Amino acid sequence: MAQLTIKLVKSLVGCKKDQIATAYSLGLRRPGHYTVQPDNAATRGKINKIPHLVQVVDGEVQ
Repeated sequence: MAQLTIKLVKSLVGCKKDQIATAYSLGLRRPGHYTVQPDNAATRGKINKIPHLVQVVDGEVQ
């Protein structure tokens, strides 16, 4: 199965609680932190909820 490397590029300070919870569910705690997640519908949905905070390093999110 394909993997996505996701990087948190902006701080979570000042974000809505649901956006912070989404970042935490992806395993992202602080700016510059990377995590590797499986490329599936659930992960892509989380990325699409906070696209202004994250950057996908491997793979392309549509």
